[in-house]
Amino acid sequence: QVQLVESGGGLVQFGGSLRLSCAASGSFFRLYDMSWYRQTTGKRRELVATITTSGDTTYAGAVKGRFTISRDNAKNTMFLHMSQLKLEDTAVYYCYARRASDSTLTYWGQGTQVTVSS
Repeated sequence: QVQLVESGGGLVQFGGSLRLSCAASGSFFRLYDMSWYRQTTGKRRELVATITTSGDTTYAGAVKGRFTISRDNAKNTMFLHMSQLKLEDTAVYYCYARRASDSTLTYWGQGTQVTVSS
């Protein structure tokens, strides 16, 4: 069982920066591919970025070049550094874990709200 807790959300001005954190319980964090998703009211949850167990990263086109995903296996924590924030980045951001060797083992965090104001 893995528990994920996001933090770092809040209100930020257009063009500003914010860093989200996702803290994972347990001692097998390094075995999980980790992702950030986001969701706005009435829309489907969308994938923002992924970092694999080997550190490979992928990004959605809408955030590429502005967001950076990273992880610290020693601290069981994943990060999302967001810069040049736009109004359309406003959403609830969710942390997601998927065991690399068994894709049926998946976990979600509770989400953290990010609001970009003009």
